[in-house]
Order: sequence, then C-alpha cells, then structure tokens
Amino acid sequence: MLASDPLPPGALLTLADGALEVEVAPGAGGRIAQIRHRGEAQLVGHGPAHAAAIAWGCFPMAPWAGRLRGGRFAFEGREYRLPANLGEHAIHGAAFVLPWRVEAHSPRHAELSLRLPEDARWPFGGVCRQRIELAGERLELRLSVTAGARAMPAAIGWHPWFLKPDRLEFAPDRMYPRDALGIAVGPPGEPKPGPWDDCFVNQRPVVLHRGARRLRLTSDCTRWVVFDEPAHSTCVEPQTGPPDAFNLEPAPLAPGATRTAWFRLEWR
Repeated sequence: MLASDPLPPGALLTLADGALEVEVAPGAGGRIAQIRHRGEAQLVGHGPAHAAAIAWGCFPMAPWAGRLRGGRFAFEGREYRLPANLGEHAIHGAAFVLPWRVEAHSPRHAELSLRLPEDARWPFGGVCRQRIELAGERLELRLSVTAGARAMPAAIGWHPWFLKPDRLEFAPDRMYPRDALGIAVGPPGEPKPGPWDDCFVNQRPVVLHRGARRLRLTSDCTRWVVFDEPAHSTCVEPQTGPPDAFNLEPAPLAPGATRTAWFRLEWR
C-alpha cells in the first residue's frame, strides 16, 4: 500500500504479525512508539515522566548519533556549529525531532522517509529512509542516510529505551574511555564493569533477559552505546560510529552516496 499523504501529527501506524505488535509514530521523529511481545510492552512509552523527545520509544539517530562535542566539527576545511540540545552539546541528530513521511506500508511493514533540512540545524541536506518489518517473533529495522549534492559527514543508529530487564548479557571487545565531559575519546581499551553510559566496540549479540523470555539484539553496526544507569530503563544503541564521530572517527559520504545499517530484535 502506498501512502500519498503524510499521517496527521501524533497519529500512530500499527503493525502486527504473530507475537508482535509495533506502533510507529511518523510525526514524532519516525520512531517506534511501542513494541508489544505477546501483549507485554517492551519500551518506555510517551507520558508525563518521559515526554521529552530524547526519552522514550525507539528512535532513529541521523545524520549523527550520540553527543557531538559542543555541536562543533570541521569538514572539508570549514568549521561548523550545530544547535545544542543537551547542555552545550548537540545530541542524536536531527531526525528524531522531525516528522517523517510514510512512503508505503502493509499490515506487517512500513517504509518512511525524511528530507533532512539544509539550514542551521543541518547545513548539508540529504535524505533518510527506514524500513520497519515484523516476522513472527522478529523485528527487522533498516536505516539509511543519503548525501545530497554536497559531501557530508554521517553516522546513524537507533536509540531504544527498553523497559528495565532482569539481566543484560553483553560481552564487548573494547570500550571507549570518556573525558571529563563524559564524551567518548580514543583509543578504545579494555571494558570496565558497569553501570554504563559508554560506547563499545562489539560484534556479538546482546541479550536482554526478562523472566523466562530473552530478547536477542544483533546489528551490522560495530559501535554500541549502552546506557543502563536509569532504574526504569536500559538503552542498547547500535551505531555506525561512536559519539562525537565527526571529530573522533570521521566517515564522510560523497555526494549522492548512502550509508546503511540494520538492527534485528528477536524474542525467544
């Protein structure tokens, strides 16, 4: 089914297949507002205690992920400063606070797109796309960003606010140290015990245990942020680059080039 017009702001698109039901909020940053597995909510939902755009659901991070130090970076010999939205820093990109367009959907999938701004919020333009698809007890997410007529820096990922699990099974290879501002710096070293608000080099599945059920997370991303300090939630965030990637590990896109990533959630 093709969608010729954007959904009204605040409208939810409901997908369902087998044990899963997923509510997508295109107008709220193209995020997944809630996932229910066998009727049980999996994410922190929108509400009075979690009303800020940064604090609920599972949202796409693009065209950067995590904190961008002071909102500042250099690209092709020019200095840029983006608007701060967390203290003095710019965090999690522009996509999660902009309305996305539903390009197509069926009972079990949705395809969304977003034309990035070409202004002070993000001077390069470009297009983001995502696909959300259910298959029984599996949720497949795909995200991409494509540069426009200009080259641009880019890093993408997802920020799910999972309701607090009983246990997190996580065995990363390396861990980025953080400086006095709490921002990742290099090079990565040996992982340290949590609780964490940290970025890791990781290529293994991450498993959330809740009662007898397990949620297995995999991705082609090799950088994962885990934020498990809150009592109510654990965030497990696969990303194509670490926080402050534009300064720490630049990975530019040529004009018209695309960066893609996938994220798979499987309940067992």
